[in-house]
Amino acid sequence: MVMASRQRRTRRFGIGRRLAALLLGAAMAVAALVAAPPAVTAETPWVSVDENGFVTFTISAEEAQSTFGDFSQIVAEGNFGPSANWAQWGLTRRGSNWTSVMGPLEPGLYYYQFTADDTKVVKDPTNPTSVASEPEWSTFFVPGDSAGLLADVPEGQGGAIETMTYRSTVTRGERSALVWTPPGYDAGRKEPYPVLYLQHGGGQGYRDWVEVGRAKQIFDNLTLRGEMEPMVVVMGDGNVPDFQKELLRNIVREARHDYNISHSPSEQALAGLSMGGFQALSTLFERPGEFAYVGSFAGSRDLPRVDAEKINEGTELLRLYTGNITDGAYNRTYRLMQQLDAAGIEYQFDGVNPDRGHNWNAWQENLIDFVPRLFRDAPDDGPSPGHLPLESEFTQPPAGTTPTPWITDDRFVTFETTTEFKDAQHVTVWGNWAPGGSWIRVEMSRVGDRWRATIGPLKPGFHHYRLIVDRVSTKDTSNPTRVTSEPTWSTFFIPGEEARLLADVPEGQGGTVETMTYHSTVAGAERTAYVWTPPGYDPDRAEPYPVFYLQHGGGQNYTDWIEMGRAKQILDNHFLDGNLEPMVVVMGNGNSSNFTRELLENIVPVSLERYNVSDDPARRALAGLSMGGGQTFTVLKTHPGEFAYIGTFSAGFGSATGVDAQAINDGTTLLKVYVGDPTDFVYPGFMSSLATMDQLGIDYVFDGPTPGPHGWDAWQKNLIDFAPLLFRQG
Repeated sequence: MVMASRQRRTRRFGIGRRLAALLLGAAMAVAALVAAPPAVTAETPWVSVDENGFVTFTISAEEAQSTFGDFSQIVAEGNFGPSANWAQWGLTRRGSNWTSVMGPLEPGLYYYQFTADDTKVVKDPTNPTSVASEPEWSTFFVPGDSAGLLADVPEGQGGAIETMTYRSTVTRGERSALVWTPPGYDAGRKEPYPVLYLQHGGGQGYRDWVEVGRAKQIFDNLTLRGEMEPMVVVMGDGNVPDFQKELLRNIVREARHDYNISHSPSEQALAGLSMGGFQALSTLFERPGEFAYVGSFAGSRDLPRVDAEKINEGTELLRLYTGNITDGAYNRTYRLMQQLDAAGIEYQFDGVNPDRGHNWNAWQENLIDFVPRLFRDAPDDGPSPGHLPLESEFTQPPAGTTPTPWITDDRFVTFETTTEFKDAQHVTVWGNWAPGGSWIRVEMSRVGDRWRATIGPLKPGFHHYRLIVDRVSTKDTSNPTRVTSEPTWSTFFIPGEEARLLADVPEGQGGTVETMTYHSTVAGAERTAYVWTPPGYDPDRAEPYPVFYLQHGGGQNYTDWIEMGRAKQILDNHFLDGNLEPMVVVMGNGNSSNFTRELLENIVPVSLERYNVSDDPARRALAGLSMGGGQTFTVLKTHPGEFAYIGTFSAGFGSATGVDAQAINDGTTLLKVYVGDPTDFVYPGFMSSLATMDQLGIDYVFDGPTPGPHGWDAWQKNLIDFAPLLFRQG
């Protein structure tokens, strides 16, 4: 276990700062050699991954205390954020553990660390994986078809990884590189193997391509599929003040001595990521013809005075890569391409990867695309499928002039604070953009007297967030939206076809939301509910409208289904689509010492008095989320038949004592139950509830888990599914 107590580093990979990278690499090497504190003996792994890609983080309170000392929060930090960028995943204290479930994660390799109170960083002591350049990191792999090239090949079928040591004339010391040789490598083969020299990025080391980049797995799989020319790959240490001298005089010379590789430039390739991409481009520009194949993975530089004709003559392939606008190389790559075009230098561009930033997920994909093009005729020279053209730089408005959040047409969102946090030490924006709509934090960077962060691309839908300033939940005061029950939350909406039912309908075409005030005999006070009436609602209609009583959850209020659940938009869109029976929807205040009485003695009678709604149980529905779902189950069990349609969202059935299953079945037209996926903390209890209802013989409908956590993303989907089912069955 390696632990540090320090200000958290922002995860950025440098470009073109060779001396800084050298010093940083040396510091990390020293840190790796420092004796670490004794590892905590954990009874169970802190991280486990199930077959569906859900990851459970669990640290016992005792282990957490002995590891971090006194603290107020723990997060798992890793490449969990949008575009696979660095983000923080919070753990919650439940019983004797700090725990949470994330997912489902996309297949691939994940790297992470645990951090308490922003400064206390620790490696997972229960995970034997390691990253030499990042001693606090551990890794885990989520298998899946889309990550097939990153998976281990069957034992004995892959190539070999060896360590090559050599004397550096640049650093005047012993240095090392990793070398991959292909399956069946023949040191005595008459025809030498072509060779790829593959470089790491700033702050990294020669082991990173294997420990984080999955280079061995990529080479092994491409070879077994016949998509890669047999070659030797040398992964050298680029943390030196003179990379070209180190490469040509030391790494190349030693590799030629130790391995059966070609000396011909036509059979030599050079590529690197970030700083390594800068180094590869610099070598191409300053020593054209040394390497016939050159790749730059999010590594760019300005074009110096060059001999374009000589570069073109000596280069079979120059291919450039970049991630989306969150990639620090995005604008630099655009400028370089303009310069290359002006100079007449031939190159290929893989296009902008719209779903990746400046991270290993992107660079793995770059390597997978680049290697099959080496030393053979490539099938095409165009961008990868789904990649986009790079037509201009991405420029944000000056600080202080941007509405927040500022949303681009391609769904990237920039958050900016006011100047009130200029003295803060650590600021994050925490919102529902993890898989399924779970909450995850993204670090903000200081820009003058403000803090900024750009994330994305986010999925279309309704998003909510808050700022965390030095571990204090804080409202983004620049955003005028509000959530009554959560004063520090703000919201925004990203349009898109998949979120159409959550969007506002055209002005004047939707229903009406009104407030209904009443005196509560249970609370002994004035209370309020929201009421949605459908377009064309007629208070004098001969046939009363059916009525749907819709309840909120714990810690919430009658306002939440409107402010967070998008109930008006859902009901409006369903109605206009012809999917909704004209009805009145009453959203009451469920914060009551006796909700059943509050509902039956207050909310229902007042609704009957104020609105033209039916008192026939067959024309009444009741549903609720979380606590409201539990209250709904209670009403169902104690007053079966009062509401013919019942829906529960993320709630358990509770006790079976005294339940009259026959009365429930006889008086209920539809009982439909919902729960989120395993990230919903009530999921285990809910599944037990199904067994209870089965044993009692209660008829219900369950279509399987709703993708999403114990949160509004799932509950919105539940309402979208449930509302059209009402008052349409016999």
